[in-house]
Amino acid sequence: MSWTLTADDLPDLARGATLLGTGGGGDPYIGMMLVKQVLGDRSITILDPDDLDDDLFVIPTAQMGAPTVMVEKIPAGFEPTLALRTLEEHLGRTADATMPIECGGINSMIPLIVAAETGLPVVDADGMGRAFPELSMETFAVYGVHGSPLAIAGERGERVIIDTGDDDRQMEWLARGIAIRLGGVAHIAEYAMSGADVRRTAVPRTISMALALGRAIRVAREEHRSPFAAIADTLSTTLYSHVRELFVGKVADVERRTTEGFAKGTAVIWSADPSSSERLEISFQNENLIARWNGEVVAIVPDLICIVDHETAEPITTEGLRYGQRVRVLGISTPALMRTPDALRAFGPTAFGLTEPFVPVEGEAMAAEAADAFAAGQAVRA
Repeated sequence: MSWTLTADDLPDLARGATLLGTGGGGDPYIGMMLVKQVLGDRSITILDPDDLDDDLFVIPTAQMGAPTVMVEKIPAGFEPTLALRTLEEHLGRTADATMPIECGGINSMIPLIVAAETGLPVVDADGMGRAFPELSMETFAVYGVHGSPLAIAGERGERVIIDTGDDDRQMEWLARGIAIRLGGVAHIAEYAMSGADVRRTAVPRTISMALALGRAIRVAREEHRSPFAAIADTLSTTLYSHVRELFVGKVADVERRTTEGFAKGTAVIWSADPSSSERLEISFQNENLIARWNGEVVAIVPDLICIVDHETAEPITTEGLRYGQRVRVLGISTPALMRTPDALRAFGPTAFGLTEPFVPVEGEAMAAEAADAFAAGQAVRA
């Protein structure tokens, strides 16, 4: 069932999207302020993927680049809609709706800016179910919808079309180079698809899930309940049903650099117990990729590794990590459609050059049950 989103919902959505961004995706605060400026007291229609007509034409919109750049380089605001219009012009077809390519971070907000400016509805789904650093790391691509042609728009009105056919990796490589030359950030429209393709390839209801997560954290704090329990309760009925506390401690070191269009680095967290020598080391490329407890892997991409304030559960981005912060690190299981062999080739450990195998954060037995249920559902849909 479709529903409406207003400016009052945006702070909760931003909080939940930051959690799902697993440290990356860009801080949605700036995107939230841009949406508020354009939206005013109006509302945006959010479409449930199950309600889409098969021939509905959807063009996802997004921002790409290194999250660290956004700290100083704020968008002009018109770029996402310009990218959409550029792709419409190239394809000779007008979009019926837009959609996120990722639900984490600022890309939860970019389609809302487009919706507020154009009146288009936004589909409650995305292609990552979290945030990933590369445009080719999409469930869309895994299940047969390709990103090309892609339209890029810059803050000075620059427009570029990239068409690499079915080669999404080449599309990412070329688009990354253009984004670097536009100052490290660009806005894009890509993965144009039908409503039937959305239902087949997208992670469903991730906007509503981000909103529910952000609201649950806020309400739990207002009612002096555990926000961590609220996160677990909220996710328990979703495709992200397992939450595990990986570590509690203090940020002891952050090594961070912006290179090749990404924010890359490592964070080291020491145990909260001063008598303990335990430590958790997290490596990231925009998003947190792998968590090692005393050298042992406890969570790895595509599962979510989320760093939050140890009392308030406020999510912390990779560019927001600072020495001395007291944090909790949560591991959250991803949906089964993000763990198939094809999906793991696209955005599992080997896609990031990691040698460690994927091990589900909830354990092999529980993950196998979820995989069986997903396979049975796929068979029914087929």
